[in-house]
Amino acid sequence: MKYEPKNPYQYIGSYNPRTYQENKSSRVSHIVKQVETMDELFNRIQLRDGMTISFHHHLRNGDAVMNLIMDEILKRNLRDITVAASSVFPVHTSLATAIEAGVVTQVVSAYMSGFVADVVSEGKCLYPCVMQTHGGRALSIESGKLKIDVAFIASPAMDASGNISGRQGKAACGSLGYAIADAYYANVVVAITDTIEPLNHIDIAKECVDVMIVVDSIGDPKGIVSGTTRITKDPVGLAIAKRTIELMDAAGYIKNGMSFQTGAGGISLAVAAQLHQKLKKESIQGSFASGGITGYLVDMFEEGLFERLYDVQCFDLAAVASIQKNENHYSISASQYGNPYNPENIVDQLDVVILGASEIDLDFNVNVTTGFDHRILGGSGGHADTAYGSKFAIIVSKLVSSRISVVVDRVTTITTPGETVDALVTDYGIAIHPRHSELIHQLKKTTRLPVVSMKELLDTANELCGLPQIIEPKEKIVAIMEYRDLSVIDVIRQFDPL
Repeated sequence: MKYEPKNPYQYIGSYNPRTYQENKSSRVSHIVKQVETMDELFNRIQLRDGMTISFHHHLRNGDAVMNLIMDEILKRNLRDITVAASSVFPVHTSLATAIEAGVVTQVVSAYMSGFVADVVSEGKCLYPCVMQTHGGRALSIESGKLKIDVAFIASPAMDASGNISGRQGKAACGSLGYAIADAYYANVVVAITDTIEPLNHIDIAKECVDVMIVVDSIGDPKGIVSGTTRITKDPVGLAIAKRTIELMDAAGYIKNGMSFQTGAGGISLAVAAQLHQKLKKESIQGSFASGGITGYLVDMFEEGLFERLYDVQCFDLAAVASIQKNENHYSISASQYGNPYNPENIVDQLDVVILGASEIDLDFNVNVTTGFDHRILGGSGGHADTAYGSKFAIIVSKLVSSRISVVVDRVTTITTPGETVDALVTDYGIAIHPRHSELIHQLKKTTRLPVVSMKELLDTANELCGLPQIIEPKEKIVAIMEYRDLSVIDVIRQFDPL
């Protein structure tokens, strides 16, 4: 039985998130105010102590907008600012500075890495940060739990009226899916662009924008691609990918009409590449692929192996090029992607999702948020959303990396509940969740796949590496883990450097 999220809307009385969305979109006489300088911008938006501001990560590690705004906030010596960023990357050094200076006192995000993750892990943020899922972030904004005073949207291209496109401009990044909820629900929306030109496609309409400003650069689109969005060349990783395809086939998921998503890790992308070959060889056409879209999925789509792509964020420049030209490559919002109370959300329509893990325990709970030492390394993003929504969620990983086992007795931090995970594929065997007893019996009887228990994998890892050292954190809670329904499923305590 999968984890059943509660419905937070039941506590909001007659609040209807779609009503406000429709009302804001109907401001036909609305005029977007263009300002020329940062001083004029800050005077216009009247940013004050204690406010919540938001940013988005469609440019990933190439984003320049958050640092631009945080540097201005630091100059003005504002205090007690909450930053609600869809994700935070190593490039966002100014946010780390603002936390250490006491200017930013809380961060709400689905993912954080780099300097910001370090200062939060070390307990330097005044209040516990909140780690959400991508779908949970959209839900928290639409339900009114997360109230955003000012949303700053990195806008690759705008027209003179204030409409925004992610598909044009010097920093074209494709889908702006994570900014949509903020554009509809923030009290003030500021669009920051480096390109004014006529638009071929509008991603965010001018009716959602209050103020716009032109700057020299909003960032470098080459930063969209990172080391975690490249296929593995490791023979062991490629063997795990091959084993995963065999599992998917034996379980009956590789067939006409299948829907599919893969994470951006090297082994996950290798699964996509090998699925490509199998679909092509057997003339199978899937219905859609979704999530953060990569060139590997684009190749399958353009060869007719998937009918549609649902893209909440382009993961590489091949995906950006595709969304610019392909009619059935759709941009979707984070709410359409993973909000558990959006009845049309995409993750609930998935057959198979391929995901990674830094840890997975005997109960199939997965950690992709912290290391074994409690230092924050990332976050759920869409991990928990897709694991819940899909029919079959597969974790792929080497059993041991750098003498550290991915399988542990209990994960350091619960990112994704084990009830929503179906299988773990490693180089030492495949563990299937015990609730799939019939599938386990079928695989052992009809295939040569090495199906083992999670306990057997743990025992093997302990034989290879020895018993792991248990590192106790400090008492201070530095972050709260929210599930996709906004309930708290874990906490992260202060990292204690060895």
